[in-house]
Amino acid sequence: MGLYDWFEHRLGLGKPAFEAAAHPVPASSASWWYVFGSAATVLFMLQIVTGILLALVYTPSASEAWNSLQFLNDKVALGWFLRALHGWGSDFMVAIVLIHMVQVFMFGAYKFPRELTWIIGVFLLILTLGMAFTGQVLRFDQDAYWGLGIGASIMSRVPIIGAPMVHLLLGAPIIGSATLSRFFTLHVFVIPGILLAGVALHVLMVLRLGINEWPMPGRIVRKSTYEAEYHKLNEKEGIAFVPDGAWKDAIFAAAIVLAVMACAFFFGPFGPTGQPDPTIIQTAPKPDAPFLWLFAVLSLLPPSLETPIILIAPVIIIAAMLLLPLVAGEGEKHWARRPVAVLMVSVIAVSLGIFTRLGITTPWSPVMNAWSSDAIPTQYLHERTPLERQGALVFQNKQCRDCHEVGGQGGKRGPDLDSVATRLTEDQMVRQVLQGGGNMPAYGNALNPSETTALVAFLKTLRGNDLRPAQDASRALAGSNPPESTATGEERPSGQSHLSKEAPRKP
Repeated sequence: MGLYDWFEHRLGLGKPAFEAAAHPVPASSASWWYVFGSAATVLFMLQIVTGILLALVYTPSASEAWNSLQFLNDKVALGWFLRALHGWGSDFMVAIVLIHMVQVFMFGAYKFPRELTWIIGVFLLILTLGMAFTGQVLRFDQDAYWGLGIGASIMSRVPIIGAPMVHLLLGAPIIGSATLSRFFTLHVFVIPGILLAGVALHVLMVLRLGINEWPMPGRIVRKSTYEAEYHKLNEKEGIAFVPDGAWKDAIFAAAIVLAVMACAFFFGPFGPTGQPDPTIIQTAPKPDAPFLWLFAVLSLLPPSLETPIILIAPVIIIAAMLLLPLVAGEGEKHWARRPVAVLMVSVIAVSLGIFTRLGITTPWSPVMNAWSSDAIPTQYLHERTPLERQGALVFQNKQCRDCHEVGGQGGKRGPDLDSVATRLTEDQMVRQVLQGGGNMPAYGNALNPSETTALVAFLKTLRGNDLRPAQDASRALAGSNPPESTATGEERPSGQSHLSKEAPRKP
């Protein structure tokens, strides 16, 4: 008994596999238009193999992720090529899956009895985009850091569950090691595992229901007659998928893999760009190719429309795709008899192309009018303690005035800080600096505890013109707010600020 016979006698997998490979398909389906599904599956296998090899070296830690990728690029033989294969394979896979979905839509292959096959395909598309996004985050460079910040900001706008979802995703108040660990788990285990199960189910349903025949004008899909007509067509002109129908799939898949290898060799890997640093805001971070159109759309949206469109549009689009086969499961398949479908695909394709082009070519980085080298105005340094002056140096060195105005000088992206201590308590300042909020990034990884203490001590002196400092209402009610003391031990009335002597009064 041969080795194959020994395993086959115990597993019994050979016969079902051969039957599946040789299952009959309509001769009209052996077309170059039907090769995208197989190519997407081959690219997925390429991603699994290259991803496993990369995971042997990659360290999902905020302090080591960037260095591990540099090590792969420069120290490991062909490490750069392996990273490039994985990166370009991701972009190609997204593109091929999108083309496959468009081909299925245009050929009416979502209609009866393949409704569930289409619905599973929609989820596979979403998971493929999820793989691309989580993969970009794992680079943990400037683009990844700011891209994740934008993604977290979008998620935080979801009513009720937004904040818990952000905390669950980031694992901490700031983007750090816990965040990378969670994205590594998503990218390497969770999403690929679900994708594998989805692809297996998708292929099983294709074998079970057959490959969609070439659509012909006037050939109407009716639930009462379609299956009998399909089997009759298969008996009349069906061919074995292997080898008669599969050779085009094999050639196309091989060409796509060669194209990925060529792009990897000539263009190299994606990043990593500069190390993630939230203090460097004069940057132009951009997402990877699959998300450039979304980047451009969000940049062009008026602020008043951002949240409604972010929350409503994806729900409507996904719901429409899922409901499509349930409400249009019968009727014409041929695109010539479905002008609305053709128009819809054309508009979407042109729009995606335009917005992707804008995302590539437009300088979206915000215009900053401040210079971090400008000295802190002298009135903000007079009669300050050494700790408060040290905080002023931190304020200047960390380029805070690129976004915030002090003494009439600085950027206008963030609020004026001349009277910040009248709006925020010390605890609120610490939390805002470390965790961020609104349009402000989290600086917990960019400041050590002594720098944070000094910076907040300086900010506490910015109280405008004799304004009272902000107070914790709960402590005030408890009568636990003692008179504030200076660093020299002298008590200062709560309504008097450091600026009351030196800061010029505003008209």
